[in-house]
Amino acid sequence: MRNIAAEAAPYVTLADITEFELIILKRMREVTLGDHRSRQHGSGYDFLGLRDWQAGDRPSSIDWAQSTLTNFSPLVVREFEQPSTATVMAVADHSLSTRCGASGVPIAATVARAIATIGLSATFFQDPFGLVTFDAGFEHLATIRPRTGKSHLVHCVDAYQFQHGLQPVKRVGAVGDTLAGFLRGRALLAVISDFLFEDPGPLLHELAILNATHDVFLVLVDSAFAFDLPAVSAGWIEAVDVETGRARTFSRTAFRRLADEARRWQQNVQRAAKDAGLDVVEMGLDQTKADIALSEFVAERRLRKTYS
Repeated sequence: MRNIAAEAAPYVTLADITEFELIILKRMREVTLGDHRSRQHGSGYDFLGLRDWQAGDRPSSIDWAQSTLTNFSPLVVREFEQPSTATVMAVADHSLSTRCGASGVPIAATVARAIATIGLSATFFQDPFGLVTFDAGFEHLATIRPRTGKSHLVHCVDAYQFQHGLQPVKRVGAVGDTLAGFLRGRALLAVISDFLFEDPGPLLHELAILNATHDVFLVLVDSAFAFDLPAVSAGWIEAVDVETGRARTFSRTAFRRLADEARRWQQNVQRAAKDAGLDVVEMGLDQTKADIALSEFVAERRLRKTYS
């Protein structure tokens, strides 16, 4: 598995998002049959408070009077929230291993597509959409607060790809507690990763607890392709874990079986998640099929919660 992070072209471009949008909106209309409840209640916006300016903020949101108190460094903006029956959050894996892949395709490209697909589904329903990124072990979390609109979705996708405009989230206790403390109300949370963690069990347990209050599901990114490497003639191969820096020596036979081991590991994660009461959506290399399946899942989940 090769680290291709240096090849810094975006995984998902604005043109790609427009293409997703055409496909997804067509499918959404078929799923909803043109009949879905308005997401907005009443008129206007709820004032939440003041915060520092972030990339993607509209100039009209700047509070110039308050900004003078900070000498315009940073600018201060007024934060508002549209009243809505749901917030959609993508909790996306941004660990170093997602920057690896094969044939020039990193695992992170599929993660970025999932963020775009879920965000477009939220946009269709006029729901606020936000992003939380995490690294190995959930040591560092960062976020973009939920807002509505396609421009905000584009900002979230770019923030994931280039790691800018994100605000750090202080880890408080367990991962589930940290996410719960960050959310202002009941939310739909999509946790996007290949889940090739050393021990995903504790995380699944925390997400199952969080699922009692929020609506949590997993987006399992099929990353076995990244381990399906060319045949080698050497009898022993030394590999380095990109996350920990630890080296390990494989026999040629074990090296050939890495992709199969990754598939078995992800199958076990999927079974464990379902045993914990968590639904799982798989994202494979068939991009169009994966985008449609995920968007339809989010739509069905969203409508079920709305009318329940």
